[in-house]
Amino acid sequence: MSEVANLPLRERRIDLFFAVLFVTFAVTSGISDAVPTLGIEMSPDSTNPLARANYWYAVDADPLFMHPPVWMRFVTGLSTFVYGPFYLVLAYCLVKGKNWIQLPAVIYATMISSITGVLVFGVEFFGEPEFRTQNAFKFLSFNLPYVLMPILLLVRMRKPMPFTRKF
Repeated sequence: MSEVANLPLRERRIDLFFAVLFVTFAVTSGISDAVPTLGIEMSPDSTNPLARANYWYAVDADPLFMHPPVWMRFVTGLSTFVYGPFYLVLAYCLVKGKNWIQLPAVIYATMISSITGVLVFGVEFFGEPEFRTQNAFKFLSFNLPYVLMPILLLVRMRKPMPFTRKF
């Protein structure tokens, strides 16, 4: 049985798009999710610019992020220390056409969609009043890409040998 060759990256432009997007996700995971994970207080007058930026975002859009219970710190910790590095590996594999990334990508996309999409969004919109967003547009603008893009990646990676065909 002969192995089918991967398409060149220029014929897989969606993979280049995903690679750029997931590198961006890696940066944002390290910048924003590290703050609550490490217990850094967010305030408008913090000496830490990341804490100030997170405060600007969270003050009206994401009270769960602003005052995270322990379980939410685990979620942001996963983002910082697991998903962030994975995004870099994923981006590399997307550019280089490493078909072995298919199963880890499916696992990642399933996890992030269920954790963020169901758990966090559920609490933000239907949970305890102190954790509900007061600015749904701002919340969705910042967070929806982290749910929608993994779902699109899941569709992209739905079959074995994903880099042998166009999306």
